[in-house]
Amino acid sequence: MTTVDELWYRADEAAQQAEQTYHRLSESHEDFVEFQTRKHVSRRRFRTVTERIRGNGAPYGAHTIAYRSDGSLALVRHDAVGLWVLPGGESHDGEGFAEAARRELAEEAGIEGDYDGLGLLGRVEFYSGDHSTWGVLPVFEAEARSTDLEVRDPDDEISAANWFVDLPEDTRDRGQLLEWRDRRLG
Repeated sequence: MTTVDELWYRADEAAQQAEQTYHRLSESHEDFVEFQTRKHVSRRRFRTVTERIRGNGAPYGAHTIAYRSDGSLALVRHDAVGLWVLPGGESHDGEGFAEAARRELAEEAGIEGDYDGLGLLGRVEFYSGDHSTWGVLPVFEAEARSTDLEVRDPDDEISAANWFVDLPEDTRDRGQLLEWRDRRLG
């Protein structure tokens, strides 16, 4: 098998896993906002992403929309991407998406929340040359139990955490978060 065929095969396996994960999540949750994004990546990054997706269907793990009754959302500053993002990350061995989202919220923002289910379900499409695949981005919603944010990130990727009523312009998936907030919190 050539290198090109191997990458095609990996991409196909990843897409199949993503399809299974998407259906499992969408069938077990209700009233979530769906979205889709496209990313053009290098061949090396494409290989990394397909490996992650082949594992559990998700290239970036699971995230949490942590909110307060005033409509503010907890965001963390991710230095590697230079954006405000939702707390979240990859799941550890044997850890489900909801458990990963809870752990990452505690690590990156230092808070816990009362989880309400799935808030967003994203389809992230990846392209590299003639190759393509996709993965699922599950984002759970949780009302914060505490509001004092504290970064305890063991990966040293997060430099700050803050509550925002007005989301910064440099917030990843800003439009989807605003749509979720309008629908959920009115």
